[in-house]
This record gives sequence, structure tokens and C-alpha cells, in this order.
Amino acid sequence: MRGLLVFAALFVAVLGKETFEGHQVLRITAKDEAQLALIKDLEDMIHFELDFWRGVTDVASPVDVRVPFHSLQSVKVYLETKAIQYATVIEDLQTLLDMEQEDMEAAARAAGPRSTDSFDYSNYHTINEIYNFQDMLVRENPNLVSKIVIGQSYEGRPLSVLKFSTGGTNRPGLWIDTGIHSREWVTQASGTWFAKKIVTAYGSDPALTAILNKMDIFLLIMTNPDGFAYTQTSNRMWRKTRKPNPGSSCVGVDPNRNWDAGFGEPGASSNPCSETYRGPSANSESEVRAIVDFVRSHGNLKSFVSIHSYSQMLLYPYGYTSTPAKDQAELHSLAKKAITDLASLYGTRYRYGSIINTIYPASGGTIDWTYNQGIKYSYTFELRDTGRYGFLLPANQIIPTAQETWLALMAIMDHAYKNTY
Repeated sequence: MRGLLVFAALFVAVLGKETFEGHQVLRITAKDEAQLALIKDLEDMIHFELDFWRGVTDVASPVDVRVPFHSLQSVKVYLETKAIQYATVIEDLQTLLDMEQEDMEAAARAAGPRSTDSFDYSNYHTINEIYNFQDMLVRENPNLVSKIVIGQSYEGRPLSVLKFSTGGTNRPGLWIDTGIHSREWVTQASGTWFAKKIVTAYGSDPALTAILNKMDIFLLIMTNPDGFAYTQTSNRMWRKTRKPNPGSSCVGVDPNRNWDAGFGEPGASSNPCSETYRGPSANSESEVRAIVDFVRSHGNLKSFVSIHSYSQMLLYPYGYTSTPAKDQAELHSLAKKAITDLASLYGTRYRYGSIINTIYPASGGTIDWTYNQGIKYSYTFELRDTGRYGFLLPANQIIPTAQETWLALMAIMDHAYKNTY
């Protein structure tokens, strides 16, 4: 009977999911500013229902866009008529989604982990599995790890921060968050690996041990839990939060455009149906407001790292203004060190620089706000890859991605530690 109930639940879940048969991801390359403007015009053709995975920036940067099957011919004709070069990066999105789902179901059929040692870090996990992982980690390491619930999502899910600390009060802190954009699954998966790495490396890695003997590390793995849950039950490509927007049938706010740093300026949308919708006001999203309140109440964070995917970049402020950050020289030098350390493991190449100069204008972003709050070492990662799989990075790349990213994180945290003590 239990088997029938599980099967029925899976059947309902599968039926309820949005499917993407025939959807393709095109990589579009402009040869000049005129073509770039024509590509940007596609963003306003809402009847095509395009999903820009990597948006319009400059002539040197290709644009990745998911095109629904019903719009494929029209979009390709448009590009060909304008003599704009494009290539098909993903032939059928649903094929990749099916493979990902099969891997997750195979992992779920295996016996659940009895400890964080047996947790499968090489696979993607459901939101409940990650919540359970966090609780296990706390139970296993009561003298090093605790859980702080800093708020709730719109749908009432806890925003659970793992605090790694060797004791003491009012200690300087280092912050890491993953999963602010819900479809970027490699970030949440990397977050679980980071959590386990911290507890296993403490006492054996001299650099991390020195840091934790003086500072606390805060890790928020599921920064946008409602969106993350929705990617698993309904729409794998969902990016935003899940709060309804009054007066619109479109749901959600981009939580990386909702911060009080250049809020409402270019680089965010006022359209609730846009993937970069900024929200009605700064900090309107409970998920953002919870972090804002935590940062302010703590008052002594020395670094703040927000982890996204994809594009292989390490970025520092600003995104909403071309005015350089006052610490740009140091931030740039540290970013270079971090990506050099990252590349030392597997040779993965990263670009680095300020957000506005490296990727695109973006207002209302996380690290612009934290930097303006006095947290000097504020960085955003864009993890693997550069577009072959995009947001659907195969599970066999989770651990290599986490391993190399950890080297860069250690470079940032170690620098913050050495410039604090």
C-alpha cells in the first residue's frame, strides 16, 4: 500500500510539472552595436516568451536564451533576416531535465543517509533532504555548528543559517549564501559540500582552523526556499521568489534586485512578469529583509559572499553605478588571487572585475548593499559552466565545482581574517 501511495505522489508531481519539450537554448552573438540593439529588442517581444539565461551586455559577450518550441521558427527567422549569428547550445531542454530527474530518483531510491558522512554530495537533492542534512550536521557537531533561523520565506519556510563557531561573543563574521536564484541548483549543492568541508577541515587545515578560532562563518544554503521548492515540483526553470504581485498574474520578485542599493535604477525591471523584476520597494521580500536584519544586528561581518551560477565569474561592487568602489584596487587584487587558486585544481578559467564592467548593469543587488554597509570583502560568484549546460549542470560536476570554489572562498576568507587580526 505504501508503495502505491509513493507512486501516486510521484505521478501527481510529474503531471504537475511544466515541461520543456522542444525548447532550445540558443547562443546569439552580435558583431556590432547595431546587432546588439536588435538582440535587445527580442527582450521586449513578450509573445515569444523568451527566457534570457545570459542577458544582453556587450558585443564581446554572447547571449544565451531559452526559446520555447512555439517561438523557435520565428526567432530563428528574425535572427537570420538580421544576419545575426546564432548556434544551438541545447537541442532539447526536456532531454536534459529528464536525465537530471532520473538521477535524482535513483538517488532517492537508495537508503537515506544515516549521517553527513554518507550523504550523497555528488547528486542534487530535494529541499527537505537539504533541511535534514543541516539538522544532521548540527547534531553531529554540537560544539562547532548551530542553526539560526533568521526569518521565514513568503510561504513560511525557515531561512536556516548554519553558524560555525568555536565560541565567544561578538566575534567578527564571514557570510556565504547560495541559491538566491532558485534554478541555480549547483549553488545549493555546493553549499552542502562547503558545510561538510568546514567541519572536516577544522583542526586539520591550519588556515581554516586559524579563522574559526577567531571568527564565525555563517552559511545560508537555501536563500530562496520557496523558489527552490517550486523548481522541484512545478517549474525547473523558476528563478524568482513566489510571492504574488498585486494587480498582476505574474508571481515573484528577483531577490537579487530587491536590495536598497541603487534600487529601481537601470539593470532591474519594473515589470512583474520580468525575470529581473525588482519588487514594489527595496527589501519588500521577506527573504531579503531577513538577511538585511541579520547583517545589521550582527554589525561585524568582514566578508559577504553570494554564490550564483552560471558564467564562471568572480564579481565585486558595483553593479548599479560605474563609479569605482573605493577599495577597488584591493578587491581586484584579491579576486585575481581567488580565481588563480580556483584554477589551480582543474584549470577552470574565471573572469573577474566589477559587476557593471564584467557582466552587465544590475541595480538593487546583494553585494552592492553589503559593501555600502561597510563589509569590504563583498563578492558574487557565478559558478560553472559557461553555457554548455547552463542552469542544468550535470550532477557529476557538483563536487569538482565545490572543490575549486572552496579554494577561492578560502582565499577571500583568509584575506579577511588577516586584515581583521
